Amino acid sequence: MPCHQANTPARWLRQATLSLTLLLCTLAARAQTAPQVVDIPTRPGVTQRFLYLAPAQPTAAVILYAGGHGGLNIYPNGGIAWGAGNFLVRSRQLFVDNGFAVAVIDAPSDRLSWPYLSGFRLSAEHAEDTKAVIAWMRSHTNLPVWLVGTSRGTQSVASTAIRLADDGGPDGIVLTATILRDDRGQQVPAMALDKLKIPVLVVHHEQDGCKQCPYDEVQGLMDKLAKAPKAGLIHFAGGKSVGDPCEAMSYHGFNGIEPQVVKAVAGWMAEK
Repeated sequence: MPCHQANTPARWLRQATLSLTLLLCTLAARAQTAPQVVDIPTRPGVTQRFLYLAPAQPTAAVILYAGGHGGLNIYPNGGIAWGAGNFLVRSRQLFVDNGFAVAVIDAPSDRLSWPYLSGFRLSAEHAEDTKAVIAWMRSHTNLPVWLVGTSRGTQSVASTAIRLADDGGPDGIVLTATILRDDRGQQVPAMALDKLKIPVLVVHHEQDGCKQCPYDEVQGLMDKLAKAPKAGLIHFAGGKSVGDPCEAMSYHGFNGIEPQVVKAVAGWMAEK
């Protein structure tokens, strides 16, 4: 006759307590990652909005910059009017899953209509707005803060890091699908990258078909980063490309390989 363990009241209580504890931990973790819309003052009369989300115990903080005109127009409820499909914007939860506190940055309150960040990304005002977000992230996480940009967002990240190199700047930057040519502004390799005193990671798709971001010119960018204390290049192939080669669902936006890209970025940033 088979022997069965009696389901005593004490054993049932232990099992119920364990199940309840796991449920509460899961709910707490989800509460930590719930998006929060934050508005902070930056320049006189100007506020900067960003979408903030984080795991229960983040290991670092990142501020994400979309490409294009950069005007996400984040709603008070956390919805995004434009750019939800952008590589970094759509990958924000992947950064959280890899241990990052995340701020998805919008255009400031005085740039919430056309042309948004176009013609503004290289400005001192843009850097001042970012400086305030960096300070907020540091005060709320007590962690290193990195700027991560994609496509035209790399112009924001590189220019801002250079401007803030001696005062309130980031602890490192990541440039994905970097603007290597530009007939409307300044390409990243032409910036004063020798002023950077922080780690710089470059991430690029070998099949990037955007004319501003040819992979065969990435080495020229790396050469300009020779004075950085740490500079790295991670390149990818594969995934899938749909539509305009300069848009988010093409190789330019790392379509189909987002988890691998974010994991690789997180691993490089964690290296000592």
